[in-house]
Amino acid sequence: MKRTIAVPSPLPPPTQCNGIHVGIIMDGNGRWANARGMIRTAGHRAGVRTARAIVESATRAGVGTMTLYAFSADNWSRPTPEVGALMRLLRRSLLIESKRCIENGVRLTIVGRRDRLPSSLVSAIQEAEAATAHGRNLHLRVAIDYSARESIMRAAALAGPEPLDREAFARLLAQVNHDPFPIRDVDLLIRSGGEQRLSDFLLWECAYAELHFTRCMWPEFTEKEFLAALSEFEVRERRFGGVPAQAAS
Repeated sequence: MKRTIAVPSPLPPPTQCNGIHVGIIMDGNGRWANARGMIRTAGHRAGVRTARAIVESATRAGVGTMTLYAFSADNWSRPTPEVGALMRLLRRSLLIESKRCIENGVRLTIVGRRDRLPSSLVSAIQEAEAATAHGRNLHLRVAIDYSARESIMRAAALAGPEPLDREAFARLLAQVNHDPFPIRDVDLLIRSGGEQRLSDFLLWECAYAELHFTRCMWPEFTEKEFLAALSEFEVRERRFGGVPAQAAS
């Protein structure tokens, strides 16, 4: 049975967001911690708490798919102690949050490479995915050791010389990223932390995504801000290369 969260929404849930795919670049954890005289890993721990709240808010708002950018392929270049702490935090979070996912009907999928991850983290990934496989309220995807450009290159290598349509290529992308099935394109991309770039995140899937940038650091990102982004998305005019009348039809 889905658990009822006894927390009132600061804003009423948007009415037209059912089933959409929201991608989030959770930026600003380290800067948030440094500004408060704390070590960067304290910011990452605070970021996990924010992610938990936003996932629960997305479930209540009827979002169909959410992809969180947790660790990029380029993040391996960070100091070794920080990377090690992140790997341990990711493993511990998977073990804890998978229980919440089961309670709330959330299916959890980890996308990205796994051959460079610690074996203990890979085991936690496999356990969390198996335990949450029957969730139907939200498909939560967490990108770990992920690079959109690398994913596209690996999928292209699998394709070989045969011509492909977009649907077939999307299936190859799902395959290289350990996704159980191709997902719909991103409808709304949110980035916290004040930067305004995609940083190698879901480049194929974000071809027509609506972009929402905020200066708010990720640990400070609230449900109110998330619902405001959804409400703004509702009034955006999406034409997908056509004119308004064509898009509506």
